[in-house]
Amino acid sequence: MEIVRERKHRSALLAIASAFLFGASAPIAKLLLGVTDPLLLAGLLYLSSGTGLALVKIGGGSLGLGRSEAPLRGHDLPWLATIVLFGGILGPALLMWGLTLTPASTGSLLLNTEGLATMAIAWVVFRENADRRIFAGAMAIFAGAVLLSWPQAAGSGPQLNWGSVLIVLACLSWGIDNNLTRKLSAADPLQIAMIKGLAAGTVNFALALGHGATLPGLATLAAAAGVGFLGYGTSLVLFVLGLRHLGAARTGAYFSTAPFIGAALALPLFGETPTLIFTGAALLMGIGVYLHLAEAHDHEHLHEPLDHEHRHVHDMHHQHDHTAADPAGEPHSHWHRHPQVMHKHPHYPDLHHRHGHV
Repeated sequence: MEIVRERKHRSALLAIASAFLFGASAPIAKLLLGVTDPLLLAGLLYLSSGTGLALVKIGGGSLGLGRSEAPLRGHDLPWLATIVLFGGILGPALLMWGLTLTPASTGSLLLNTEGLATMAIAWVVFRENADRRIFAGAMAIFAGAVLLSWPQAAGSGPQLNWGSVLIVLACLSWGIDNNLTRKLSAADPLQIAMIKGLAAGTVNFALALGHGATLPGLATLAAAAGVGFLGYGTSLVLFVLGLRHLGAARTGAYFSTAPFIGAALALPLFGETPTLIFTGAALLMGIGVYLHLAEAHDHEHLHEPLDHEHRHVHDMHHQHDHTAADPAGEPHSHWHRHPQVMHKHPHYPDLHHRHGHV
């Protein structure tokens, strides 16, 4: 049981590290938008992400996360193509356009709706379990997003902020992306992020050049490359590992810390003063994130027979025999079978715990 807790804590740290890298990228991207076309910047960020991760892979590196990962297979390609469309093409393009119309701090906090979209889709479509604490946290995050998206104009009623709408649509695209990426979370996260970055970056980069965008200066290109590799590429690798062990909804909850990181950087970076609406939204979102982080889940559950391939050690869920063709040493990756078993321990909707609840 202690191994399960340690794995959960380690996965939570990976998800929070992913959030830190992505959250810090938002205000820096806002700075780059002053000298770069939005669609071109979206392309540069993902192209830099894919190129950087490709260089890591060619060099035999693994970002310190292990090399014994399962490769993508032919049946994964439809999922991967859909992930590239929603998460690599639509999401970043909508975000860049939204940031041009929205204060950096507000834009950063609105990124919290990605976690909300991820959780909602995980619960409604993929039937991940959600108790009252998790639901209350999601509603607090949603309330904070509403405050930021519908600011009160002086002397009039609520005014629709189209920049906020575009950012929310970007987060919805990423929510779809995150849940579909869960389908691939058993595979090599470095390979997933590399292909997504190269494919999506090439598409947005070509579209931007096609409508007349011009390349920025060398310093801007270098900054975009750094933001893309760390804030999009490395962040995505860590996020996929979180999905593997926590499920989409829980990983989305941890990732909801990203906007606070971005907003904290944006305020001094742009000389912005926190408004009452901003402070109220931050408080509501903070309550929501806390409720998710404080969750505990422990009950008797049934594992149905399962055959799959992923990186593993011989823990309580991996007591299987090896053939001569299977790799030696641990951790390792090979196709293996899980027999039916009933037991009780703390768990989350990871690769082995996507069961129904009564």
